[in-house]
Amino acid sequence: MDVDASIAAGGAGPLAGMLVAVKDNFCVAGHDTGCASRILEGFRAQYDATVVRRILDAGAILVGRTNMDEFAMGSSNENSAYGPVLHPLDATRVPGGSSGGSAVAVAAGIVHAALGSDTGGSVRQPASFTGIVGFKPTYGRLSRYGLVAFASSLDTVGFFAAGMEDAARMYAVMAGHDPLDATSAPRAVEDPLPPLSRGVAGLRIGIPEEYVPGSLDPEIRAALDRAAEAFRAGGASVRRVSLPHAKYTIPVYTIIAMAEASSNLSRYDGVRYGHRAAGGVMAATRSEGFGPEVKRRVMLGTYALSAGYYDAYYRKAQRVRRLISEDFTRAFEDVDVLLTLTAPGTAFSLGEKIDDPLQMYLSDTFTASANLAGIPGVSVPAGTDARGLPIGVQLLARHFDEGGLFAAGAFLEAARR
Repeated sequence: MDVDASIAAGGAGPLAGMLVAVKDNFCVAGHDTGCASRILEGFRAQYDATVVRRILDAGAILVGRTNMDEFAMGSSNENSAYGPVLHPLDATRVPGGSSGGSAVAVAAGIVHAALGSDTGGSVRQPASFTGIVGFKPTYGRLSRYGLVAFASSLDTVGFFAAGMEDAARMYAVMAGHDPLDATSAPRAVEDPLPPLSRGVAGLRIGIPEEYVPGSLDPEIRAALDRAAEAFRAGGASVRRVSLPHAKYTIPVYTIIAMAEASSNLSRYDGVRYGHRAAGGVMAATRSEGFGPEVKRRVMLGTYALSAGYYDAYYRKAQRVRRLISEDFTRAFEDVDVLLTLTAPGTAFSLGEKIDDPLQMYLSDTFTASANLAGIPGVSVPAGTDARGLPIGVQLLARHFDEGGLFAAGAFLEAARR
């Protein structure tokens, strides 16, 4: 595509010349889609994911696919058949996951924006770790057609950008109903560009008390306090709210995500595509093709769905999920936007949590609830700690109020300049 010629002719798309990277779990016709897994070695996509096609039609230039945690299962980008992704500011640390490769591509200035997927915080958490914007729209707002499934009721197409304006331009192009995705929402999309200059006067900001534990690092807490003070200075009101079922977020998310992963990954059997072990035995193919974290989640998910345990685990988790969602509904009766930290800390060292799955899962403490409820969220840079590592704050809004997030996020971005 000759971008200069299209601009000169007056027919350039809204993303003309924008360099974009794509996480390795999106289909791009004629190119490998491997999900950072040996089991998909040699698989080549036959069609474009809807969001990929939309950004291409808007004039964006795809420059490559990015590393990730295998099948998007991880919070550090260490669970990849290609090896770990390194933090752009400190190569001894992780960039977050599972969309860490896309986050680093933007943070390092290689591309203007990058696609990621967010199942429990996999766009927002690495955005926080690397000091960029990470946006997760409402579930159903961006088509999942062509995104390789991990946990279908939680997976959300998200994206990274260096700033809120680029994020808004990406969203404007990709958002909207897609008849190829049964979960795509058939409702109008608000233009995200006008809210960028709207300001926050009169906005009601809520800080969930359950997301500010006493054990929080003082440096991280200070970033949250600075964001709250900036909102007050801009004319917004800030108050405390409660999400009483927040303490169940990680166990509920873990059970549901693993159960749905077990179901979705059953298709990788060595028969239809991808890796096949010698002799074509399914058990051998999956043993060779899947990494340790994927095997762990598939086994635990299968257990949770098995006869005798389905009611005790999966069904109960779905019931508590409803309670978590209702907490957000009640909170948004009194406030317009929720303000939290994106992650309980900054980027941790390579290998620090890889052998402790529970500690790794807790990295998504502040983000996974938005996926359970299906609400939109964005991580916005909020300074650095004493080591120079980025800190992010998270903004959450009611369903389909992405405009509110763009307004609040742009305000915080401007306040830091």
